[in-house]
Amino acid sequence: MSDAQAISDIYKHYITDTTITFEEQLVSAAQMAGRIQEILSSSLPWLVIEQSGRVVGYAYASKWKARSAYRYSVETSVYLQHGIAGKGLGSQLYQALFDALKARGFHLAIGGIALPNEASVALHEKFGMKKVAHFEQVGFKFDQWIDVGYWQKVL
Repeated sequence: MSDAQAISDIYKHYITDTTITFEEQLVSAAQMAGRIQEILSSSLPWLVIEQSGRVVGYAYASKWKARSAYRYSVETSVYLQHGIAGKGLGSQLYQALFDALKARGFHLAIGGIALPNEASVALHEKFGMKKVAHFEQVGFKFDQWIDVGYWQKVL
C-alpha cells in the first residue's frame, strides 16, 4: 500500500476542514492501507491519479450493503488534493471508476453527498447520476446539522 500515506494526507483536509466526510478523527496511513486492502479484497476498484509522480486524488467503490441481494450495487467516492479541483481530474477518476465497475459486472453506482456541495452534485450529474434521496439533518459535524443526498446511476 505505497499510496496509503499520500491518500491519508489528501483525506486529512476533508476530515479537519469540511463536512464532505462525516469522519471526525484523522485516518493514519496504516488505517488507510487497511481500508484499501479491504476494498481490493472485495474485488472492488481503488484508483489513484498522479501528477508528476505524486498522488493527487483517488476514487473507489465500496459495498452498498452487506446482504447478498445488494451485491451488484456499490457506493462510489472520489477525493482530490485540496486546491486542485476544477481541472478535470475528478472526472477522469470517476470515468475510470465507472468503467472498472462495468467491467466487473456491477449494476448500480450510488453516490452520497453531504449538502450543500455544488461541485460534487455537478460531478455526479455530469455522469448521468440522478438524485433519488435527501436525508435532512442526518449528520452532525462542526456544531451543525448536515443533510445528505443520494444520487444513482444504472451502469
